[in-house]
Amino acid sequence: MSKRDYYEILGVAKTATEVELKAAFRKAAMQHHPDRNPGDKAAEAKFKELNEAYQALSDTQKRAAYDRFGHAAFEQGGAGGGGFGAEGFASSMADIFDDLFGGLGGGGRSRGSGGRERGSDLRYNMEITLEEAFNGKTATIKTPTTVTCEACSGSGAKPGARPRPCGTCQGHGRVRAQQGFFAVERTCPTCHGRGEVIDNPCASCSGAGRVSRERSLSVNIPAGVEDGTRIRLTGEGEAGLRGGPAGDLYIFLSIKPHPFFQRDGADLYCQVPISMVQATLGGEFKVHTLDGGESSVKVPEGTQSGKQFRLRGKGMPVLRSRDIGELYIQVRVETPQSLTRRQRELLTEFEAESSNKTHPEAHGFFAKMKDFFDNIGGA
Repeated sequence: MSKRDYYEILGVAKTATEVELKAAFRKAAMQHHPDRNPGDKAAEAKFKELNEAYQALSDTQKRAAYDRFGHAAFEQGGAGGGGFGAEGFASSMADIFDDLFGGLGGGGRSRGSGGRERGSDLRYNMEITLEEAFNGKTATIKTPTTVTCEACSGSGAKPGARPRPCGTCQGHGRVRAQQGFFAVERTCPTCHGRGEVIDNPCASCSGAGRVSRERSLSVNIPAGVEDGTRIRLTGEGEAGLRGGPAGDLYIFLSIKPHPFFQRDGADLYCQVPISMVQATLGGEFKVHTLDGGESSVKVPEGTQSGKQFRLRGKGMPVLRSRDIGELYIQVRVETPQSLTRRQRELLTEFEAESSNKTHPEAHGFFAKMKDFFDNIGGA
């Protein structure tokens, strides 16, 4: 009986890339693996056929030989038949079976010898004011976390006792199962990948090697931090399991809205109302700045609402730099309200004395509008 084409077995075209080959094999192997089809001889045969095809096509040189000579390229003991129980092939396929049968990789946590696991990273959200972001600060925070158990020094065993190597996996944390022609490694079901078994667990931590505590930490916040800045404190996260290394603590900063300033990067913006008279005749006003001082802003005669003035070096410091942003002051001309009779009389007299030169923008706008619609009507 002639063998089926390897590309046909995997369900891919002859032009398939390595990524496409691997994806096709993963999908088919998950469907036909003997663990998922116990006692199904047809599935076992299909799985063997898939392995044979993928072993040949995943190797560049073997694939080239197969593309040129077909199955004849392997008739002298090459890639095609017979070699599927080899440990080398099982090792090369470990990443695929880790994905297919989740427990093979030990759950994704970093493990060291003796069952030690790295602790989880922790997150702490901190809100600060714009002034604190400008000046920087040192803050003390309290975080609930896990720390190494003092009673057992993180071993998880009762004082005076010690964990012993797991008898099932001989301390390796993984066991090998033979699936007929294929050897597959799995996480040890006895020690759950730790490689050790504790017969007499510590009473303080119940064998975990760590206990829950609230801890105070000092955090240095540099000047110039922005909303969303992340500060990493190495080794200040959750304690590792069984004496493993601790995780990290990440401080995520958010900045409270300011009543006067809006921030854009290193620049600050502030809107200031001024009177109609001040905008007309010109003048000067002072604004407070985040450095604790005051800056004068000169308003030229005839200033319009929306005019922006720049104060150099009065913005935010740039993180880890000597640069400082700008402060932009935008004036908004305020229309007078709640006028007295005398004020109304004065404004009426002013309006009577006004001309097109007094309000050039308004005159120009209405003149252009009139010309536009006159031209439409006469067309």
